[in-house]
Amino acid sequence: MTTRIFLTTAVALGLGQAALAAPTDYPLVIDNCGHQVTIPARPDNVVSIGQSTTEILYALGQADRMAGTALWFTPVLPAFAEDDARVDRISDDTPSFESVVNRRPGFVPTMFAWMIGDQGAVGTRRQFADLGIPAYVMPTDCQGKDNSVGADGTRLAPFDIATLWDGIDQIARVMDAQDAGQALIADLQAREVAVVERARAMDLPDASAAVWFSSADLALDPYMAGGMGVPAWMMDRLGLRNVVTSDEEWPAVGWETIARADPSVLVIARMDRRRFPADDVEAKLRFLKTDPVTRRMTAVRRDRIVILDAEALHPGIRMIDGLEALAAGMDGLSE
Repeated sequence: MTTRIFLTTAVALGLGQAALAAPTDYPLVIDNCGHQVTIPARPDNVVSIGQSTTEILYALGQADRMAGTALWFTPVLPAFAEDDARVDRISDDTPSFESVVNRRPGFVPTMFAWMIGDQGAVGTRRQFADLGIPAYVMPTDCQGKDNSVGADGTRLAPFDIATLWDGIDQIARVMDAQDAGQALIADLQAREVAVVERARAMDLPDASAAVWFSSADLALDPYMAGGMGVPAWMMDRLGLRNVVTSDEEWPAVGWETIARADPSVLVIARMDRRRFPADDVEAKLRFLKTDPVTRRMTAVRRDRIVILDAEALHPGIRMIDGLEALAAGMDGLSE
């Protein structure tokens, strides 16, 4: 998958043709997932919990104001490798509350509500507020979603990419980097339009897909993309029908059920995380090609397996990379 460098010179120069955004007026108050978050001044020592929020901050040019990152699924985008090397990696997985607050952060954004919420794996909003630390959850993981149902929450409405643009815009305002935020959003939106036009031109009236993230054990039902999350949005934009219709974000679905639906394309996630055996993409491929049920699926027999970085299946700047890679994997479906 080709890595795109965000905020290219061309995009940056394009800012000169438009009025520059007004600077942030602090204190800034943001309505975030039903909570008011007050940012008293431009934050220093930002600690980002989640790869997507971290890479958004890097794309906005904020690495110098960051004191730590955590919760990584794949290597950082090459465009941000130098920035990432200067910022401490607190944990590849879920950090402790103490390890975050010890950095004395002025802002703690996260990609997942289950990291900072009523039952926060890192801590609750109240715990952070008691220490005067503004905590922020990306709108992509709370708007139109009930995070109290299912392991990863349940969608009440289909994922709306406008929540990603809102999140980028809000983080840009928090960091007083509005111009960079506008340029980043414009670049991503232009790429989305281009890849959707390419996919629609393929004219595939009944192409279908399924997305396998991981499995607690290869002998158990796999965690598949539900009918209203980010991967479902990607499939819908490209004209693919998701064979999994559950409203849960990543429901466990039996292979027999998936095989009966026989998707035209099978998407599997690649990640560095090794929480489960099936986190290993090679383990996924071996299973698909040897299991008596999965090896008979059309997508497996015809090698219509698309490998996407796990982070491209989460709401963030890599979503468009994933959209482009999935569209490329659709080539030849009409044959």
